Amino acid sequence: MKKTMMVVSMAAIAVVGLSTVAEAGAEGKCKACHNFTAENKVGPGLAGVVGRAAGKHEGFKYGNSLANANWNWDETHLREWMCNSKDAIKKFTGDSAAKTKMPPQKVCDAAKQDELLSFLKGN
Repeated sequence: MKKTMMVVSMAAIAVVGLSTVAEAGAEGKCKACHNFTAENKVGPGLAGVVGRAAGKHEGFKYGNSLANANWNWDETHLREWMCNSKDAIKKFTGDSAAKTKMPPQKVCDAAKQDELLSFLKGN
């Protein structure tokens, strides 16, 4: 009986988890820390992020590495960033000690990145 209840509980959790992911889409990982407007949350607002100068969103306090960034958020930079921001900041700045507050999101699959980029371009 205990085993059956545990299996049923795990199945219910899995179904709820899958439906949440399906509804959230590719942007689901972002919304915990970002708004899809210009308004800042834990991270900077993502409206208009494609083409924006990195580390320059008004009203957001960036760490030194991003505050001194000299690139714009284009598809190439965003793809690397969404896969592993910790490695990307080092590559983009040329500083092996560069840091970012954002944890690696591990969105490395090209199809998922395409979906997320499409969403971001629409906002």
